[in-house]
Formats: sequence, C-alpha cells, structure tokens
Amino acid sequence: MTLWRNRELRQHVNVIDGTVAPSTILTNATYLNVYTNQWMEANVWIYENRIVYVGENLPEETTGTNLYDCQGKFVVPGYIEPHAHPFQAANPEETVMYAAKTGTTTFVNDNLTWYLLLNKKKTFSMINAFSKLPVNMFWWNRFDSQTILKDDHVFNTRDVLDWAEHPLVIQGGELTDWPSLLTGGDRLLYWIQEMKKLGKPIEGHLPGASSRTLTKMKLFGISSDHESMTAEDVLKRLELGYRVSLRYSPIRPDLPEIIKGLLDKGLSQFDNMSFTMDGPTPAFMEDGIINVCIEKAIENGLPAETAYRMASYHPARHFNMEEEFGSIAPGRVANINILLDKQNPHPESVISKGKWIKKDGEAIPYPSVINWEEFDITSVEFDWELTDEDLQFSSPIGMDMVNDVIIQPYTIVSDVSADQISSSKSEQFIALIDKHGKWRVNTIIRGFAPKLGALVSSFSATGDVIHIGNSKKDIRIAAKRMRELGGAIVLVDQGEILAEMPLPLGGVMPKNAMEELIPMNKEIKKVLKVHGYAYEDPIYSLLFLSAFHLPFFRITQQGLLDVKKREIVIPATMR
Repeated sequence: MTLWRNRELRQHVNVIDGTVAPSTILTNATYLNVYTNQWMEANVWIYENRIVYVGENLPEETTGTNLYDCQGKFVVPGYIEPHAHPFQAANPEETVMYAAKTGTTTFVNDNLTWYLLLNKKKTFSMINAFSKLPVNMFWWNRFDSQTILKDDHVFNTRDVLDWAEHPLVIQGGELTDWPSLLTGGDRLLYWIQEMKKLGKPIEGHLPGASSRTLTKMKLFGISSDHESMTAEDVLKRLELGYRVSLRYSPIRPDLPEIIKGLLDKGLSQFDNMSFTMDGPTPAFMEDGIINVCIEKAIENGLPAETAYRMASYHPARHFNMEEEFGSIAPGRVANINILLDKQNPHPESVISKGKWIKKDGEAIPYPSVINWEEFDITSVEFDWELTDEDLQFSSPIGMDMVNDVIIQPYTIVSDVSADQISSSKSEQFIALIDKHGKWRVNTIIRGFAPKLGALVSSFSATGDVIHIGNSKKDIRIAAKRMRELGGAIVLVDQGEILAEMPLPLGGVMPKNAMEELIPMNKEIKKVLKVHGYAYEDPIYSLLFLSAFHLPFFRITQQGLLDVKKREIVIPATMR
C-alpha cells in the first residue's frame, strides 16, 4: 500500500537531512518497540502524518516544530480494530471519532450497510470521504447479506470484484454464508480466490465449527476467524493456521475467560492473535474499544507488552500493512498513544495521522467531514401506514427466543386474534414490513419483552420495519412516531412513548453525538428490561431477527425461514 507520493517521500528524507523541520517531536519517549518487544528510550520525529525518525537524536531544523515532552510517560502504537461494525445504533463517523479519543485509531469496517443503502458509485465516493477523517478507515468486501433478500442480485460478481480492487478494501468477508461453500457454491469460491490473488485475507464466521469444517474452510482460503468462544476454540484455530481475533463484545464478552484459559494451558505465543469488540453498541463502547480489550487482557494475566502488540502490530501484519501501521518506527503512519502507566492502556494523549486527537487528557474538537445529504442518506419518507390487515396474525408457527442469538420455531396454540395479548403470557405480535410498504411477514414471537405494549424499529438487518408488541394500539402509536421521525426505534406502553432513538440517516443510523447516543441506548435497554427483556443487548436482538447465519428460525424479506434447510416455511404476503 502506497500512502505517499514521490515528492512527499523526498520531503520526509529532507527532514532527516535537516533542511525541513519536523511537524512534531515526542521527546524523551519510553516507547514499545514491537519488533524487539522492549521498552526503549527515543525521540520520535513526525512530519505531517508520518513517523520519519525514532532514535536518540534531535533534528538540526526545528522552526515551527511542536515539541512534546514524554518524560515519565509511555508511548505505544495506535490501536487497531480489525473487525468493526460501526453502524450499531450509531453512524460510522461518530463511532470512530469517539473511539479515537480512547486510542483506537484504525478501523477495518463492515460494508454491508452501504450495500443496502447506496449504489456502488455513491458508496465509493462515501468511503473516499471517510478517508479524510483524522482516523484511518478501511473496509471489508462482503460476499453475502446475512439474510434472505427479495432481490438476490444485490451481491453480484461485477460489484464484488470492483470492491475487491478498491485500495481502501483490505479484507474479504466476513463469510457468514460459509455453508454454501460446502454445498458447491462456486461463485462464492471464485470471489474468495480473486480476493486472495490481490493479497487480501478472508475473514471467516465459524462459531462452533468442528476441526473437520475448519480444515475444509482453510482449504477454501479462509485466513482468520473471530468466533472463538473458549480457549479450546482458539487453540483449535491456531493449530490449523488461522489468525484469531479474541472477542469482547456486548453478547460475547468471552475475552477474560479466553485469556485465562490460554495462560492456564501454558500458551506463550500470541503472535497470531488480535482483539476485537465485533461491533459494540454505544453503551458498550462508553469507555472505548480496543483499549478496553487490552485492559481486560492485562487484568487476566497477559503481559502488557503482548497485549499492546496484539492491539497494533499483529493486525497490521495480518492485513499486509506492517510497513505503514502497527508500530512506532520510521515510515509508519503517525498513530501514537501516550500512556501514564504501562499497565493502563487508556491514553492520556492520542495522535492519529499525525494530528492530536486528545492532548493531556483534553479531546481536540474536529468538525464533521461527512455530508450525509450529499450521498442521499436522509430520513426515510414512509408513504404507507399500518392497516388493520397488517396486524392480523394467523401463522401456525412462531419464533421462540432462547437467547440473544438463538431463535427456535414453535407451534402457536394461544388465541392471538384479539387486539391485545395478556402481559402474563410470553408472547407478542411481530410483523416485518417492507420499508417501501410492498410486503409483510406476520407471526408471534415468544420471549422478547412480553410486558411491552410496542417496539417499532426501522433499525434491522435490511432497513425494513420491525413491529413487536402485545398491544395493537401501542404498535400503531409507535409506528406513527417512527414515521414522524423518518426512522427510529420507538418504545410505547399503555399509549405512552417510553423511549426513542431517532434514526434519520437512511432509517438505520442516528446523527447524534456518541455522548447523546450512550444514554439513549441505555434507556432503551432499561425500559426493555423492565418489560421482560431477559438478554444482553436488544440492538443485537433486533439485528439478528433476520440473520440466517444463526440458528434456527428467522423472519426475512421472503418470509419465515428454516435456517438449517434454507427453506421459507411461510412466505411473505404482498400488501
């Protein structure tokens, strides 16, 4: 990856020769050299967005140079999130700029939302706009939608290969539709091989996979996986040559137990591991992203030096970006965290792309660079309204929530023909309705938040509208409010709006600052808990209602889906 033109490279060398002054110098720095795994003393010279020198010398020319004394502090590379979903009840700009203040300065992001919101030309303009942020933004190349779509041509060879060749796209996957590889999915296999030819790794999605399946996936070209739930899962993948991201996420906070398990097993080699939060919701990332993962790892016995390397150098090496990212060395992008203590990964100061993001504990304000309207991402105009027919429920098969991710089918025996289901029952109405009002899928869900009158959400796997509740009257109130907001998550009970999160960006993303989204997110979860929601994160529950990479039964654009058989049990109804 070439980030600098020849003229810029010559200028960098001129800094060493003393004819050009560095932009910033970190003096008296005790920094972690990720190549020797040692803390070393040095002065770090930065010119614009690049580290040009690390050593004992100071430059001859310092006119206009900002000198920052790091005496008594510790300097580590900026942290890298290798598996980001920056759309989880937030928008990517707010997500990454908030996280950057806590030291995560590089993100490798899911592109699925762009597939569903924009055409390819608009999307490529959008991701180029994101590269103007003072944070490093890279992207995946998705091969599937994680659900069953009405239009199965959304993912096609021309678009996938164009994504593959984009310089800001550095990974294929995540591969949620891996079962189709086992059943002869040659188109998918072709896409994977084309990515590999470009030197870009393929991220798997292989929860609970056996050694036999993992071996087959390795033969197909899968490079890495983030779905380990135990130390045994990690070791199984490492032994087969996978790179492994250890996860600390809202619904899989497995990291502490995995670290303890690996250390108990005597593992001392962590070079093929990194960290991920796998798409935290606003409330979960209140204290940051990768800095929190490092903290959990250190607390559970991992040496600090190993944890910092896992947070920076290891993912850079995995993405073939070691020459630009992941270390404090000449030639690297100036992504640097300054700590008060080696054991405390929460930085006092942060530099990203050579710019101060936080300095001496104070965040540096930056104006927004994303003009959402320019990319036609605005509030949704829902030109349809709920009808009585939309709220008729006669399906014989319902959805039974076992936990955040597992939903089983069950036979509905209750009388659900009335306008309200008793809150003493576990059941609620559920309808997924096309955001354009063309179709609907109706059934009953058991075990969501059975005491709640209504939740209506335009945040979903596809941007279609989820209606859940035990009261049709409350569902209508929540749906009306959602339409007024141009997209939202709205909770209503006994005619009263209890909580809401406006989603004016395409109906799936808020505009609010993260500092506003965190209390909104907490309030939604609090209200749902009071009304019987028994799981970890309702944002994920909404997202996963349609997700075919999870067992066993889902509500999709085409109808109710038997995941294992990949069959539509009850088709969608046209409105």
